[in-house]
Amino acid sequence: MDISISFTLNGVEKTINPTIVNSWLIVIFLSIAFILIGRKFKKMSIKDKPKGIYHVAEIFVEAVDNLTAATMGKANIGFAPYIASLGIFVAFANLLGMIGLKPPTSDYNVTLTLALITVFLIHFNNIRFNGAKAYVKGYFEPMPILFIINVLGDLATPISMSFRLLGNILTGVILMTLVYSVFNGFMAILAPFVTPLLHAYFDVFSGLLQTFIFVMLTMVFISNGIGDREEI
Repeated sequence: MDISISFTLNGVEKTINPTIVNSWLIVIFLSIAFILIGRKFKKMSIKDKPKGIYHVAEIFVEAVDNLTAATMGKANIGFAPYIASLGIFVAFANLLGMIGLKPPTSDYNVTLTLALITVFLIHFNNIRFNGAKAYVKGYFEPMPILFIINVLGDLATPISMSFRLLGNILTGVILMTLVYSVFNGFMAILAPFVTPLLHAYFDVFSGLLQTFIFVMLTMVFISNGIGDREEI
């Protein structure tokens, strides 16, 4: 099911495609959920034991902190909030097919945008921590003749990241669409027995696996771009 929004602006009909609509639905849902959870945490006493969703939130934050520290080093633990936000958004985007909506990550515009954010963080933090001089010098190491190769390597990063995520999610969307087109008429009786298993693989297993891979690549690329830092 694709949800799009159409409206007329200055006599011209405009349409907001399902990818943008679904992305905003995820952002709005997550924003409301985390605002409510955050307010609850602020009201809790330090002596109170978290229960239910609050206990899950505590475990998740601790897990992301540990993963960030283990992958990027303790000095880069400050990236944990972004890594958590990225992981949650990508996970929900990948899982949206479970409720019959088009996953935003099946659109190359979305996956490329996420990859470009990672690329921006790589270069921005490289300059931030190492300085502009060391940043430029890095393109001519280990020898000046490799300048072009180093530049091409940087250009390949967003392309490889975006296509890896897109390919896996879009494959699942296409295959599930074909499956549902097959289960028509007299074969519809088989759908409740077959489609849940396929959704479990393509949406849940593959979706969460690709989320983890994308997040790990983001941490590794940013960490490599920054280089070694003294642990805090």
